[in-house]
Amino acid sequence: MRQLYIVILFVLALCLSCQWKMRPSMDEGASGNVTIERYDRVESLFLKEGDFAALQQMKTQYPVETRTLIEDVLKLGPVDAPDINTRFLIFFQDSTLQTLLEDVAREYETMDDIDSQLSKAFGQLQQLLPGIVPPRIYTQVGSLDQSIIVGNDLLGISLDKYLGEQHPLYLRYGYSAEQRSMMSRQFIVPDCLGFYLLSLYPLPSDTSIVAHHQHMGKIQHVVNQTLNRHIFDNEYVRQAETQAANLKEETLEQWLRGASL
Repeated sequence: MRQLYIVILFVLALCLSCQWKMRPSMDEGASGNVTIERYDRVESLFLKEGDFAALQQMKTQYPVETRTLIEDVLKLGPVDAPDINTRFLIFFQDSTLQTLLEDVAREYETMDDIDSQLSKAFGQLQQLLPGIVPPRIYTQVGSLDQSIIVGNDLLGISLDKYLGEQHPLYLRYGYSAEQRSMMSRQFIVPDCLGFYLLSLYPLPSDTSIVAHHQHMGKIQHVVNQTLNRHIFDNEYVRQAETQAANLKEETLEQWLRGASL
């Protein structure tokens, strides 16, 4: 069964180069090195110029990414529906989405800095949690819905959710100041780590909301520790920090799999 974890940015907030990039090899992933695949550029080429060669590339080189975008993010219907290409193209003719495509292309002309930060972060994460293999990471443009999508050994970054807290569309559509404070470039790496860890160590089922907050505190603490910065700071993160410092026989892996603090 195809497993997919789609998590929206506010869950984490509340609880918590011009060159095309080649796909990284398994050896690269195992060493922590990360190369972001610019799927958003292929996507934009089709959606802005109607380039059917780009559409063919989306379907052949990025079949899982395209299915995820069309079926799970945009919810336009089955990717193999006879008229899905037309529906996909028409959907993005909306002026707001065309603006997003343009702004993403301008803001993320290069992502070499994010490549470097992710490589370093996943290398450090592997030191904390041996055996972790970084997912293949790609970028896309959605419709101001999900920020990070994790599943099928892939992690997708919706760049339209990271255009800066003062972006006019975020203000127009009523995102709160707290939400907008996390919708900028510097939160891409923390979010990638947080959502990836959440896919490996999901929220406990059939437990209280407090247990969910406690679990998110653990995830956020590990992100802080990995990046050596206090990006997330709340009572549950502080509780997790104290408990992690006092782990004895229990490993970090076992602690993350526990239901609560």
